[in-house]
Amino acid sequence: MSNLANTLNFEEPIEDENSPSIDALSPRPNRVQHRRTESNLSRLGHSTVAGEDDANQGEIEIVGDPRIGSDVPVELLRSVILSSTTTTTTSTISTDINPAISYTTPKQPSSPKLQSPEQQLQKDIANRWDATTIAYTPVQVFPPIRHLPGHDRKRILVTGGAGFVGSHLVDRLMFMGHDVTVLDNFFSGSKTAVAHWIGHPNFELIRHDVVDPFMIECDQIYHLACPASPVAYQYNSIKTMKTNFLGTMNMLGLAKRTKARFLLSSTSEIYGSPEQHPQKETYWGNVNPIGPRACYDEGKRVAEALTYGYGRENGVEVRVARIFNTYGPRMSPSDGRLVSNFMMAAIRGDPIEIYGDGSQTRSLMYIFDLIDGLILLMNSSDESIIDSPVNIGSDNEKSVLDWANLIVKIVDELKEEELPQQEEEEEGYFPIQSKKSIIVHKPALADDPPRRKPDTSKALATLNWKPRWSANQGLLDTAKFFFDLVNSGYSS
Repeated sequence: MSNLANTLNFEEPIEDENSPSIDALSPRPNRVQHRRTESNLSRLGHSTVAGEDDANQGEIEIVGDPRIGSDVPVELLRSVILSSTTTTTTSTISTDINPAISYTTPKQPSSPKLQSPEQQLQKDIANRWDATTIAYTPVQVFPPIRHLPGHDRKRILVTGGAGFVGSHLVDRLMFMGHDVTVLDNFFSGSKTAVAHWIGHPNFELIRHDVVDPFMIECDQIYHLACPASPVAYQYNSIKTMKTNFLGTMNMLGLAKRTKARFLLSSTSEIYGSPEQHPQKETYWGNVNPIGPRACYDEGKRVAEALTYGYGRENGVEVRVARIFNTYGPRMSPSDGRLVSNFMMAAIRGDPIEIYGDGSQTRSLMYIFDLIDGLILLMNSSDESIIDSPVNIGSDNEKSVLDWANLIVKIVDELKEEELPQQEEEEEGYFPIQSKKSIIVHKPALADDPPRRKPDTSKALATLNWKPRWSANQGLLDTAKFFFDLVNSGYSS
């Protein structure tokens, strides 16, 4: 962390509650404490929005929005996501006797009575040299966060917070200085994704399935719980439906009881195979209610209906984000999505499989842009987003074939840097292969939309949000994460 600290000109994180404030990371002209100003969200411009042309886009140094205090240095976020094998808990082990601790040596039997096999085993273990009691002092070092006064710090619940999107949202909320509680059943999420926060006084991780009711005091609820990759949600379609229906109903009930603001992460999949292009929020969709993907598509549609029902009938403050295809670090390499499939194949030099002729289009958004949009949506009170959804996605539309070629190009450039170093360090099998991938075509998938591109004019008008990350920048960071993952021993 020292290199990062020097780069950003702030003190290194120290133990526990004495960690430095995130405000020290990136000096801003106005050092006034950022507070939520909902009425200003629709009239203030988004800061340092880069152009759409990849070639003209400069390096992004800050993500988030200073209007609501969500601005965080990019290098700080990278420090917790681009090292998949890094652990944040270290231990100081000493064999010296600590006078503050009372040590006792197991007493040996004083009588010559015969011992049972279990007693003899315990005795043997106690007499082994490596069974000596030692002093074990855990030292927890956390990333620096912004320190908020009590009236500005919110109690935020994130369901599915150990998943791909959820873990990035948790990072941002923690850096903002809020108290964050994560609920996750770890079906598609992982403790590793939030391990760097475990033990922090502002963070709590709870294993819980939202299909069952849950009670906690909170101010905001980000409801992300639901498997989102085709591999995961088709594995148990009934469970997917229950999560979308019962899980959403339980979290809306919690929002009603605690008067918390509720944000539902919906999906572009509710548009089905769209006949309108690009897709506006007012488009009702063209869906197959009984197809192999219906458990997810229809589940999200009923979740939206529930959300607005609670808003109208029970006065719950609700927001709905229709999220389009998103990629970035912490994606599961085996989740069946376009970027993860293509990138893992390119890293290993395996054939890249495209379903159909590759002419179908996708608009892919980098994860940092999505998190910006979700936080802005949650904290906005614009009238037009209270009773209707908002598309959060990228308008950078490319064919699947073009995405495949771009990913191969980026991975091959990284290989030129990675492979010589790998060969110098060790001999043997290298998971990252120098051979280049070829593209092969497979039969088209059922209900695979031919085109997908969001109309994000509403997000721009109401939130002043637009994607900032170019495809080259986002895919490069994602490729670095996958390289790190493969080098750490991932072999699935």
